[in-house]
Amino acid sequence: MLDETVRYLRLAPGMTVVDGTLGGGGHAGKILEEITPGGRLIGIDKDEYALERARERLKAFGDSLICVHDDFRHIRSILRGLDIDGIDGAVLDLGVSSFQLDQCDRGFSYNQDSRLDMRMNRKDKICAADVVNTYSQQDLERILRDYGEERWAARIAEFIVRERSERPIETTGHLVEVIKKAVPKGARRDGPHPARKTFQALRIEVNGELDAIKTAIADFVAVMRNGGRLAVITFHSLEDRIVKQAFRQLEEPCECPPEFPVCVCGKAPAGKVITRKPVLPSDEEIEQNSRSRSAKLRVFEVRRQAG
Repeated sequence: MLDETVRYLRLAPGMTVVDGTLGGGGHAGKILEEITPGGRLIGIDKDEYALERARERLKAFGDSLICVHDDFRHIRSILRGLDIDGIDGAVLDLGVSSFQLDQCDRGFSYNQDSRLDMRMNRKDKICAADVVNTYSQQDLERILRDYGEERWAARIAEFIVRERSERPIETTGHLVEVIKKAVPKGARRDGPHPARKTFQALRIEVNGELDAIKTAIADFVAVMRNGGRLAVITFHSLEDRIVKQAFRQLEEPCECPPEFPVCVCGKAPAGKVITRKPVLPSDEEIEQNSRSRSAKLRVFEVRRQAG
């Protein structure tokens, strides 16, 4: 949802904007076109390969692009390190990028056989193979149920533990075979790939994705100038629920009992939710990129009270 995101950010030359999930630089390129001359884009990504690719793709913008190898959850310290005291807008495109899925050796895709990795930052110690081969059956079931919303979480966890007792599960292809054995044939006949939810759950666990979202949203709003907007794109219900609740709490932070005639807790709204319902991709975009089908865009605008 490139065009929708850029439109909602209300960009102008001279702005300082953050792309917290730089990826291949798709959003970054369009944002830089809108904020130059005079503007700066801070592009953050945990994936060093993504940063290298974006630098090359966007080299024509020169010093207007500042690339940072880090996690967007550290936005406060990142800006301090760059001596930047505030930003005018930001975008977080959550989840795994298309080019990461297409890199066979990264282990994100259940459609390609490769090492079971799934680390966005290859310097992280824990990979998907570690989770699959060392976590208890109970923890595996919890991850698949909570992060993947997998109906067959208990059976898949049981089959994984049984299989790894014979030999380690070290490749995506091996894991897919185990999942197909665990999911009943009737359930595999229709619907999405039977491994989709398990792979989603493992990726979230390996990269600690959900842990970062709520805190990061509050931090991005805190470092944003009045009138700035934060656009967040999610790709599954767990992410979207967290974003929706975080935006709502920022808009209505008051903790006073409803019977109180006036607020006494002193918690003032940080701004306003711009998208009461999530913005969905157009039919044309879905046709061009089927991965965008589940995308949802939500936008928050910072509106601080004077005084």
